[in-house]
Amino acid sequence: MTRSLASRILLLAIGLVVATALIAGAATVQFARSTARSEQRGELNAQASLLTLQSARLVTRHALLRVADGLDGTTVSVYGPDGALVASTARGTGIVARTRAEAATAAAGSPVSGSVRVAGREVLVEARPTADGGAVVLTRPVAAFTRNAAGLAGGILVTLGIALLLAVAAAVWLARRIARPLAATAAAARRLAEGERGVDIPDASLAEVADVALALRALDTALGTSEGRQREFLLSISHELRTPLTALRGYGEALADGLIPPERTAEVGGVLVAETTRLERFTADLLELARLEADDFSLQITPIDLGDLARSTVTAWEARADSLGVALISTGLDAPLPALGDPRRVRQLLDGLVENALRATPPGGEVRLEGGSAGTTARLAVEDTGPGLSDDDLADAFTRGLLRERYRETREVGTGLGLSIATRLAARMGGRVVAAHATTGSGARFTVELPAA
Repeated sequence: MTRSLASRILLLAIGLVVATALIAGAATVQFARSTARSEQRGELNAQASLLTLQSARLVTRHALLRVADGLDGTTVSVYGPDGALVASTARGTGIVARTRAEAATAAAGSPVSGSVRVAGREVLVEARPTADGGAVVLTRPVAAFTRNAAGLAGGILVTLGIALLLAVAAAVWLARRIARPLAATAAAARRLAEGERGVDIPDASLAEVADVALALRALDTALGTSEGRQREFLLSISHELRTPLTALRGYGEALADGLIPPERTAEVGGVLVAETTRLERFTADLLELARLEADDFSLQITPIDLGDLARSTVTAWEARADSLGVALISTGLDAPLPALGDPRRVRQLLDGLVENALRATPPGGEVRLEGGSAGTTARLAVEDTGPGLSDDDLADAFTRGLLRERYRETREVGTGLGLSIATRLAARMGGRVVAAHATTGSGARFTVELPAA
């Protein structure tokens, strides 16, 4: 059975208080008993000293009984110089028999203060020598509590009982005080889990609960931002998909209705192929992102020559660069640049960065691939001379669809997924992609960093 935090705190606090009360009560009882014993010992000692002075008159049982009536349960025995019992108020022979040794010791001149057991019960013994060479022996059964000790113990136990009740009340209050903000925070977390955003998370006076509330507020903000970007991305993608689909449908209906003259068939076919290619590209990028975020995405990490892959990338994109009027330059790629990675995925990453750079670079500009290494990291930078990115753009460069949404009306943009795919690919291979301003000019610079082989 699952218990609430409040009930656990309450049970723990009550358990601790009860345990403390039991220990204190046991100590109190023990203290009361010790006090009672000391009190009785003191009384018996005083009585023995007094009767020693009167021992000459305590030679008959009648005289002993008269004296013992005022001694509150004390038994008195008088022994002569020869060790014989002269008189005693003891009933039976048990006490007399058990105290003969103490009497003999006292008669020899050594007072005795001790105890013996008679019929399984402890009896205090005080023996004193008399002037005639005999002894007076006083005995008293040990009482568990005297009136004073019982009063003291009772007072302490009553105080403990009141303290116990107060502690239980305090534990109930404390448990509720701790559990109430936690319950409110848990309710807010459930609302977040159910999809609600902008949840009012209450403040808490307890530092730990306040930390949880602060973390939930940050989570709420992050979720709202992420979901907002996701909605914008999906709206952007749906718009981009709708455009080629509209073109395909329009030309398809025109062909079906015979509205396209034969001389325009090739032109219309070219439009259909171009729009189909756009759709295919969007679909491929979306599928690639889905694969990258799946747990079973596989890579074949092997030693590679990052410089060789960069040179093959330059070769593959030279024709495209020439058609755009952009110079494609490579530096620092003559020597091997050993790294660890999946060669197919690294090439895919480089192709995406070069394609973005060519798209952003106006005719007459240049795209440069620059290789290098630093310590245990192999680096390959792709830099362009395009309009570049602002500081805010650099911070959001790898958020899918964000730059596309920001610049779709002012410059040529791609699907908005390329940089997101690139950074995920690099991370899967133990590296990263860093966005920065171009070292020269106003362009952008994206650096791929992979572990050196």
